[in-house]
Amino acid sequence: MEWQHNMPTQPLNWAGQVILLEAEPGQSRRDRLQQCLHQAQDCGASTWLLSCDRDLGGPWAGLKDLLNDLIPKIQAEAPDLLIKHDYELASVLPGLGQTISVRNPTLTDTAPKNERVRNYPADRAFRIVHGLIDLLAAWHQRFDSSPWVIACDRFDHAGALARRFFVELMRRRGQQLHLTLLVATDPINSEAVVGQFDPKYLGQCVRLNLHPDPPTSVNQQEITRLAEELEHKVGEDAIELEIHLPELIRYYQLSNQPEKALKYQLHACSIYPKRGFYEDGLVYCEAALPKLERYCPDDIEKHWIIYFKAYNCYAALGKPLQALEVMETAITKLDAPEYLYHCCYMMAMLYARFLPERDLSKAEAYLDRGLEELARADIPQHTKLFQTAFNRNGLALVRQRQGRSHEAMEICQSCFEQLNAHLKPDEHLLHRSVLLYNIAQVYAAIGSHEEAISYLTAAMAMDPNYSEYYNDRGNLYFKLGRFQDALRDYLKAIELSPPYWEVWSNLGQCYRSLSKITGAVNAFSTAIDLDPNQFSALLARAEVFEMLEQPDAALADYNAALALDANQPLALANRAILHYDAGCYEEALADLERAIALSPETADLYQNRAVALTSLGRFPEAARDLKTYLQLCPFAEDRPEVESQLLVLLS
Repeated sequence: MEWQHNMPTQPLNWAGQVILLEAEPGQSRRDRLQQCLHQAQDCGASTWLLSCDRDLGGPWAGLKDLLNDLIPKIQAEAPDLLIKHDYELASVLPGLGQTISVRNPTLTDTAPKNERVRNYPADRAFRIVHGLIDLLAAWHQRFDSSPWVIACDRFDHAGALARRFFVELMRRRGQQLHLTLLVATDPINSEAVVGQFDPKYLGQCVRLNLHPDPPTSVNQQEITRLAEELEHKVGEDAIELEIHLPELIRYYQLSNQPEKALKYQLHACSIYPKRGFYEDGLVYCEAALPKLERYCPDDIEKHWIIYFKAYNCYAALGKPLQALEVMETAITKLDAPEYLYHCCYMMAMLYARFLPERDLSKAEAYLDRGLEELARADIPQHTKLFQTAFNRNGLALVRQRQGRSHEAMEICQSCFEQLNAHLKPDEHLLHRSVLLYNIAQVYAAIGSHEEAISYLTAAMAMDPNYSEYYNDRGNLYFKLGRFQDALRDYLKAIELSPPYWEVWSNLGQCYRSLSKITGAVNAFSTAIDLDPNQFSALLARAEVFEMLEQPDAALADYNAALALDANQPLALANRAILHYDAGCYEEALADLERAIALSPETADLYQNRAVALTSLGRFPEAARDLKTYLQLCPFAEDRPEVESQLLVLLS
């Protein structure tokens, strides 16, 4: 990384690239950014100066301001785009909920707090990012031909998802938008920021020696007054509270009543993980815990909120050891059975699902202890019934992973029947649908696809907007060769959710099986656009390009796939054929040798290598490979031809 010491004179010359500005934060840095934007405006660019500081604007700081500026224009010119992307917009701009309603909410989104039994996977929030990128790109394509220049001040203090948005916006649509992205960071954080961008998009790194803003004195009494005024304005309005949550936290932290910030930090700990914003939610959990110990050391309920949410964040982010530490602390501090039965379930899931080394016996022991704590808990009977079913659902997972699939199905079925018998029809619909889905998963795992479809369809009747159900049922139809049914489900899954690569890749496979090759290429290309690091999608598109007799495009995809995972014999063998057809015999041989080293029992690889060796004039080695081929495949249909080739090679 080579550092420059002057800002570029014309940012439009860097369209499709990132300009990183390292300098002390403050007005001087903002002035330099604004100067660049003025230069771009003079050349007809659309420009924005955004503050991305999560402490000031929450997890979506910066992106919120960009959207708030664009939405009135989009509303006037392309209201259909706002409808199409309602879920993404409502996730980032809660105030829009008063004017835009989400068309396809899932039970996970709408279930009451005490009925919510599903946590979204961490990468589900990435769909929001990609959906918003698609929104901006579609609007720009229709109505705005100007280049874009976006300056992100305090990018190093941005929320995790806001950072991802700008990184992905540059990767996916930087060229289309003629986008120049100015990213400003403090000196101490510049290396980390650089590492978030693909080097090929990093145009220039600028280091300026600017003076930071002078320290300002804080009038705590005045800050307290502002906090109380804002608190009064928010009142009991949940949407207003979410909009102003970062301000309330910050005001009270700077006030003469810092303990009042804790209430709002705990609210942030609750709402952000619920939506799958785990990295950002964890920031609030980790900040709140020491304040809780200081101001409310004996408040068990507040401790439980932080332990519970921090556990969910760590588990979802693939940090099970940290989740284990949190829950072990919770068990020692929360001795009431009303909390312990939850803790035991969460410990069981660590040992059954999340920890690197599973311990199913320990998981079952925790579930059994959870039942004992549940029996002692002073909670309503219908809650106890539901929590018992929830606990036994955990046992079903253990049974499945023990290879006792039929017991797992019986447990889930029994739980479902218990809930149906004792709860009102509209109570705990989410958990009932999850139980049916779990039964479907077990049937699918043992190859009973028709039964799996039946149970999955029943789950979908309860939760008809959950995209993943359609994707999963599409996969089952695909395995049964019912490609039109699979196609219908994949398209419905795409309709119900912001974009995710898996369903587009599955759609590509379905189109391929229906001989809709152009559709397959487009679907695989969309999957790769959403996530270019998916080996299976690259491999599949390469194979389709071969079917279309586009060897250069196929070779590029095989190269990209093997750069992700070099230990894939099928991809190596396929690339070897392309090399051979292009007359690159040495390259073909190298790929085949690697493939054989990885899969020495695959007979066809030896036959292919024999062809390459023959073309290189290495006849004894080619003969040896043909002999190996016949040994591995003694009843090969082409045995007479191979034996004839052997005679020629050995003559």
